[in-house]
Amino acid sequence: MNAICEIHPGYDGQPLAVHRMGSGRPVLLLHGLFSDASTNWIRFGHAQRLADAGFEAIMPDLRAHGASARPHEAEAYPHDVLVKDLAALVAGLDLADFDLVGFSLGSRTAARGVITGLKPRRLVLAGMGLEGLAGWNRRAAFFLDAIDRFETVKHGDPAFFAVSFMKTQKVDRAAARLLLESVGDTEPAELARITMPTLVLCGAQDRDNGDPAKLVAALPDARLEEVPGTHMSSVTEPAMGEAIARFLSP
Repeated sequence: MNAICEIHPGYDGQPLAVHRMGSGRPVLLLHGLFSDASTNWIRFGHAQRLADAGFEAIMPDLRAHGASARPHEAEAYPHDVLVKDLAALVAGLDLADFDLVGFSLGSRTAARGVITGLKPRRLVLAGMGLEGLAGWNRRAAFFLDAIDRFETVKHGDPAFFAVSFMKTQKVDRAAARLLLESVGDTEPAELARITMPTLVLCGAQDRDNGDPAKLVAALPDARLEEVPGTHMSSVTEPAMGEAIARFLSP
């Protein structure tokens, strides 16, 4: 099954590419940093797995990613711009009853979307631990440094894989820098607002965004499931799509 691509406005009218596959209960899936809907959700079969289970996978390319707008003006990246775009998409797509899934940066966006008022039936936070939600400044500094040293990073440098991925994805570094600086931090106390059933889904060797068990403990109604892999490889595992479909199925 092929995904169709539509263009929908972000919170300020910037065009966002939204890929859709399947029919049935809507599931909004948010990809990770420097990635896109195809890389995270379509290429390795997760969207197809959800479609086969009776869901419609709705997969935006986040601002500054994929086929969505990549503006270079600072005013296009206010605080929590991705959360603003998420709310605009939910409203514009008329998603009154839906599930919400994020991976890495997508998980941060999904969690902050719920904290600021979105009410999905179920929530999946993949590739995320407590420190990744509450310590964004440290994480962002790593990627900003990788952008600054983009042309000189060599194999063996801690930033090598991030830079290699940016090259593969043809990341617009000017837009990426502005986006990184716009992402809001989350106070641990705010997690009490995430009251719906939540799956924290993480690679067994993935602690890039902190401890997933601590995140589970901080949420009112959450459980942890691990799949094989590291932060980068876990999203390639069929087990990830299977775990998402299993958790979201009635």
